[in-house]
Amino acid sequence: MKVLRKRDIPEEGYSNAFLGYDLKNQISPLNLLTDVIVVVLCLLLSDYGVDKYDIGTGFGHFGIAVEDVAKMVDLVKAKEGKVVQEPGPIKDGGPIIALVADPDGYNFELLERGPTPEPFRQVVLRAYGMELLRTRDNPDNKNTIAIMGYGPEDKNAVLELTYVYGVKSYDKGNGYGQIAVGTDDVYKTAETIKLYGGEIVLEPGPVPGINTKIMACADPDGWKTVFVDNADFMKELE
Repeated sequence: MKVLRKRDIPEEGYSNAFLGYDLKNQISPLNLLTDVIVVVLCLLLSDYGVDKYDIGTGFGHFGIAVEDVAKMVDLVKAKEGKVVQEPGPIKDGGPIIALVADPDGYNFELLERGPTPEPFRQVVLRAYGMELLRTRDNPDNKNTIAIMGYGPEDKNAVLELTYVYGVKSYDKGNGYGQIAVGTDDVYKTAETIKLYGGEIVLEPGPVPGINTKIMACADPDGWKTVFVDNADFMKELE
């Protein structure tokens, strides 16, 4: 990934940085909650004076598609990275995967796939308004997963939701912030979410200082999703 933009916000007591791949290959408009554009980025946030965050139990992993998982794992090892799970196929005949971790304990699942316009494939959490693409029950691991997204998972970024047998609630910790989705009109998006009974936790409007229009809502379990004005956000990254 590349650092696409960094910003310090001293009045709020934090700094942030956007990391991602080639934006030109990521943009594809979809008709859901007005015209939604999926641009997959990773936003890193550092609060002044905070040395460590609690990841909690509600966050699973990021997923990144690579053409050769074994080669990528060897590269991680060469750079003295931590390999949590060695390369191998999924039991049901799925792709070869491996699991690596960064120094702060965030896990990254490497999925072996052919060339893809957007390597950053998954964030394991909940989603707002996405279609259920598929489910898989894993009795040996005592969990069930559901894949959600705006299109086929081999061509789009998706969310993977995991239900662990018998677990009714998860510890959110403070190491995860939110999912962000691009939209052409945050005001119409907020109206649509309200129409379906959703909870708006931040009314639509411009962010002070940068004027990018956003709005935020929460799912029934309290996970937050932010909708960002497409045109405004692309200006931020110029």
